[in-house]
Amino acid sequence: MTGPVGIGFIGVGMISDTYLENLASFPDVKIVILGDIDLDRAKSQAEKHGIAEHGSGDDVLAHPDVDIIVNLTLPATHAQISSQAIAAGKHVWVEKPIGLDRESTKALLEQADAAGLRVGVAPDTVLGPGVQTAKRAIDRGIIGTPLFASTTMQYQGPDIFHPNPAFLFAQGAGPMFDIGPYYVTALVNLFGSVSRVGALGLKAREERSVLVGPNAGETFPVEVPSTMQVLMAFEAGQQSQSLLSFDSAYARQGIVEITGTEGTLVLPDPNMFEGRVAYVKPFTEMPESFEQEWIEIEQEGVVVGRGLGLLEMARAIAGEREHRANGKVGYHVLDIMLSAEESVAAGQFVDVQSRVAPVPTMPLDFDPFASTL
Repeated sequence: MTGPVGIGFIGVGMISDTYLENLASFPDVKIVILGDIDLDRAKSQAEKHGIAEHGSGDDVLAHPDVDIIVNLTLPATHAQISSQAIAAGKHVWVEKPIGLDRESTKALLEQADAAGLRVGVAPDTVLGPGVQTAKRAIDRGIIGTPLFASTTMQYQGPDIFHPNPAFLFAQGAGPMFDIGPYYVTALVNLFGSVSRVGALGLKAREERSVLVGPNAGETFPVEVPSTMQVLMAFEAGQQSQSLLSFDSAYARQGIVEITGTEGTLVLPDPNMFEGRVAYVKPFTEMPESFEQEWIEIEQEGVVVGRGLGLLEMARAIAGEREHRANGKVGYHVLDIMLSAEESVAAGQFVDVQSRVAPVPTMPLDFDPFASTL
């Protein structure tokens, strides 16, 4: 690749705005065309964001100036649309999760490898300054040898803001698949591969109601656990516990704590690109008060937003190196989440079969706003 990389979108729903705004600010990429099953929506988004061309998904697949397709369709069609992109000779960046089952997702990655094309997978929040600053601190030994992690995401659920929330409680969604990828991907970036998973799940109720928008009052079924508690054992020896819930009146989100032999580190919300990074050291003697002094760590790197991983992938393709938010990481995260669901059903720990190579830390001099291609 030389010059800006051509980008086409398939699916321009709610999340497309932030992608479009951020990608438009990166000189190394150029948004060429927007496509959607709803042609009027594609046209509206194109006009809103100043994109010259719009049409159907097929129009995007066939466009000669598109190098990478951004797949923002529903999770149930992620693997299918990504496969169509590869068949059309395009690299693809897909929103999380990469797919909903191991078979179609593994086939997608094999198809991409055979074609010499790339699959990139959200979330790319882990490549932002928040998690990356924490990763460098851990690598420097600031908390000694990492031992275990604790994460929490609990609130009432997406039906309090989404006008069509049913799909977020359907198979392939729920808190595990909707929000879980942020936390699981962050832990995989920090600790490496997961070897075993144990989980419990429950539903607060079998039906929920749409609370906002024109369909308010309509009911829909809850198909998957709306609360899950997950234990993970990592191949390198660390452990983690995670609470993911759409049933809690008490909202607590973005809690990620890593404890090591010489301290505990708090990370920003892995659903965000930045935030507080700080740590505490162990007491040297019995204190009069258990109030501890937090040592703040200055955040390093340029803050952007969704699209960062796609940009890093585009530059990696040009540089003929592996990109960080790659399909192998996405598949391992999917494998972990499916194993958690299987653990709930089986009532026992489940071995995770896939493994992934350590994910390199982002370089400090990575500048999204530089022209490098």
